[in-house]
Amino acid sequence: MRYWLMKAEPEELGIADLAALPSQTVGWYGVRNYQARNFMRDQMQIGDRVLFYHAGGKQPGVAGIVEVCSGAYPDPTQFDPSSPYYDPKSKPEAPRWQQVDVRFLKQTRYLSLNAMREAPELEGMLLLARGNRLSITPVEPSHWRAVMALLGETA
Repeated sequence: MRYWLMKAEPEELGIADLAALPSQTVGWYGVRNYQARNFMRDQMQIGDRVLFYHAGGKQPGVAGIVEVCSGAYPDPTQFDPSSPYYDPKSKPEAPRWQQVDVRFLKQTRYLSLNAMREAPELEGMLLLARGNRLSITPVEPSHWRAVMALLGETA
């Protein structure tokens, strides 16, 4: 099993929104960075655990835990001219952008980015790297365990 952090804008999809969906599952659409796309396409596996991160607002941070519940498949928003994620250069026969489905597991207490920066056990975590703006990053098992401990959760 691998561990990941996936950023969402809480105004668009927050952890509570995901928990309220009938299936508690959503396609992780709208990723338009090649490295983040490659993580989904080439490395994510069903059952991988994910830190659900609220990226927007005054205090970004981890808000919950989800799991990957599908393999990668073409993101339909790339073909929809009315979508903000539309990509006119992407074609159904050669899609550029992928998504995976994630399933809600748990809403946790909120762990702010500032609190994570202050935790010495998270030194080296990609999220905390200077200049990192990726919406999806791998999380080392040691960092996963440290975040779980900070959240008061079992790893």
